[in-house]
Amino acid sequence: MNLLEKEALISDAAETFETASPEDLIQWAVAKFPNITFACSFGAEDVVLVDILQKISPSTDIFYLDTDLHFKETYETRDRMEAHYGMKFVRVSPKLTLEEQATQHGDELWKSEPTACCNIRKVEPLTAILGQYEAWITGIRRDQAPTRANSKKVEYDVKFGLVKFNPIADWTSEQVWDYIREHNLIYNPLHDQYYPSIGCEKCTRQVLPGEDPRAGRWSGFEKTECGLHK
Repeated sequence: MNLLEKEALISDAAETFETASPEDLIQWAVAKFPNITFACSFGAEDVVLVDILQKISPSTDIFYLDTDLHFKETYETRDRMEAHYGMKFVRVSPKLTLEEQATQHGDELWKSEPTACCNIRKVEPLTAILGQYEAWITGIRRDQAPTRANSKKVEYDVKFGLVKFNPIADWTSEQVWDYIREHNLIYNPLHDQYYPSIGCEKCTRQVLPGEDPRAGRWSGFEKTECGLHK
């Protein structure tokens, strides 16, 4: 399939699946692009998609970016999900250990240059792993942030050069939690402690009443994304 054919396919699919269920879109995605993967952060949206993907295509790779800085609750959620589904998440690590990063870029880089830290511990590893696939699935939703408001359910990811599927782009937070409760899913207990968006422990705080759900990420910096999504 050449680029023009792929662009036409993506455009048609984005229109066709705009009102479709996540299950229908994922079913089509894994059939059309067998070499596909899902990026899991173990947040509420992603545990929903893990559940759907395990029911539709349990052999599809699901990876996570291990920054070595996640909350212990995040790692525990990973372990509980692996035991429940009888599967293993693919662990993707940065090239630099935290010690090597401190030696090369200074101690606690996340405090002085969080974007540089994200590039080392998230963006570069993501770029490497996505280079092995032709399509990927994410759990982003349009109402999470202004930077995600125009996300399509099917789009071409220019940054990483592959097809991107956002099956629950049109879902609200309430829909996510309705699914979690209905299916009794395992989820990160930090969500019950005022952490609606969970990233690395060093750069995530509790969200106060009335704050934006992503206000707890990189608090004090003009930064709302780690660089994984355009």
